[in-house]
Amino acid sequence: MRRPRRFLFVVPPLVGHINPAAAVAAELTRRGHRVAWAGLPGPVGELAGPGAEIHPCEAPRDLHRPPDLRGAAALRFLWQDFLVPLATAMAPGVERAAAAFHPDVIVADQQALAGALTAERLGIPYATSATTSAEFSAALAGMPKVAEWIHGLLAGLRATLGDPARTHDLRFSPDLVLAFTTTVLADASAAPPQTRFVGPALARRPDTAPFPREWLDAARHTVLVSLGTANTDLGGRFLTECAAAVRDRSPHLQAVVADPGGVLAGTSDDTVLAVPSMPQLALLRRASAVVCHAGHNTVAESLLHGVPLVVAPIRDDQPVIAAQVTTAGAGIRIRFGRADREAVGAALDAVLTEPGYRAAAHRVQNSFRAAGGAAAAAAHLEETAVRWADAAPPSAPTR
Repeated sequence: MRRPRRFLFVVPPLVGHINPAAAVAAELTRRGHRVAWAGLPGPVGELAGPGAEIHPCEAPRDLHRPPDLRGAAALRFLWQDFLVPLATAMAPGVERAAAAFHPDVIVADQQALAGALTAERLGIPYATSATTSAEFSAALAGMPKVAEWIHGLLAGLRATLGDPARTHDLRFSPDLVLAFTTTVLADASAAPPQTRFVGPALARRPDTAPFPREWLDAARHTVLVSLGTANTDLGGRFLTECAAAVRDRSPHLQAVVADPGGVLAGTSDDTVLAVPSMPQLALLRRASAVVCHAGHNTVAESLLHGVPLVVAPIRDDQPVIAAQVTTAGAGIRIRFGRADREAVGAALDAVLTEPGYRAAAHRVQNSFRAAGGAAAAAAHLEETAVRWADAAPPSAPTR
């Protein structure tokens, strides 16, 4: 039996990025390895579970993004005002974690750049955790100046926090990139050869939110509506139009709406149920369709259950993910800012009645299941750890 290894997960304070890592970490622990985390204790502790070994990192005090940012302005904010300051703030904590934990491999989220920078500066092998497939697309192919600007930001981080002698793209470990999707959904042409497409990795999430399961009507289609945790201040009009579209179809349709901002407060009835949060994985087992913002986690979890989608991307990687869904034939895209009850209703009618959408969702579902998820990701990380250990000179110190 191979000796146990130590894996340090470095993650940003983003639920959609911690959840897949938590599933892989749990699998590594089950296989006898030791796992630790570097990140913000609050979000990591909530999602990694009780007993997780967490080495705290700092974050910029104000990471709030103005809600009206779209397009190039949103991309500029993501890099200039979020990812770069986050890397600078997290780097000392990641270095302390590495010194205390002595990892064999650092698993660095693609948006927690401090993980990759610290790993290369300390000479520790690292793997990239790519929880969204947007970086594998050619989204910036027609914007060479934007791509050049991003590479300049990465070079500046490397000069101060990493190893200036290295030349590879920090977003892609030269040894292993774990992509939590498959090529049936994502275009693999832009992915580096060290990428392993493992499909979604789902952590066991306790259904702590109270939910009236008796409300569900087995005689009607159930639709889930969610805009994720980061879009509470944007979705008022959209959620209202979704609710209206469902009520227009009340004889055969009902909807559970994630409404953390209370936009629909006091309007729930036997057709639309607005809740602050929903047990999404449990509800997906009986859902007929999902309306969402094309966030990678919601899309992946829906398609893993074979559920077709209506996607209304807002910003960041969401237009890329939405395009993947429509190209695969597993859903319909509508415009977040302009969709009214008629547009939402027409899209729902299509994905619920035209069999091609569900068939395409099942094709993606089969590819996800075959890819292996958390177990496959853990196996690739084990192989990386062994490969690095075998390549190390005999005199190298053992971590």
